Amino acid sequence: MRNIFKPQNNSEKGLYITMLVAGIFAFLAAFVLSVEKVHLLQNPDAVLSCTVNLVLNCASVMKTPQASLFGFPNSFIGVAGFAIVIAVAMGGLLKVKYSRDYLVTAQFFYGLGLLFSYWLFFQSVYVIQVLCPWCLVVTFMTTIIFEALLRMNLRRNNFSLSKTANAKVQKFLDKDFDRLIVAAWIVLLIALVLGKFGDALFA
Repeated sequence: MRNIFKPQNNSEKGLYITMLVAGIFAFLAAFVLSVEKVHLLQNPDAVLSCTVNLVLNCASVMKTPQASLFGFPNSFIGVAGFAIVIAVAMGGLLKVKYSRDYLVTAQFFYGLGLLFSYWLFFQSVYVIQVLCPWCLVVTFMTTIIFEALLRMNLRRNNFSLSKTANAKVQKFLDKDFDRLIVAAWIVLLIALVLGKFGDALFA
């Protein structure tokens, strides 16, 4: 039988731990959203746990078309998707050997999830103009998961970059510039929220 396990370096272990922790937080957020959506369907006037004020109000967001883009609550996708993230991360920590094709395919689907979460984020901020706290957790955790997997794929050169390009990428990663970019991006998103809603966030 072919061995499906392999030695694991500390760098990859750290990335899998990052994916696991972020996946758990995102899964819990999606799960709570799913449960509260059911509560809202049962009682349209229900006060949900994430209803803080007029700006931070999951119930208002849940009642919009954007919250059920495919005909069912978006949170259902999150529950399924983040369960897979957790399973992949657990497999990695148990030293399961994932093929290049598997990790590249996972990156593609994580990318779709990231784009979807950002679409929902900007819809919430600039169109609906109400924020869902649990949705924000999902957006930030999805960003972290995507970056962790991307770093792993780049470290392994799973995108088959040329020798010269790969050398430059490895130097870029050695200096943690990718993590700096992600941190700056998250700060930018927070700044956009603060700039849009200001003191109303804390009213």
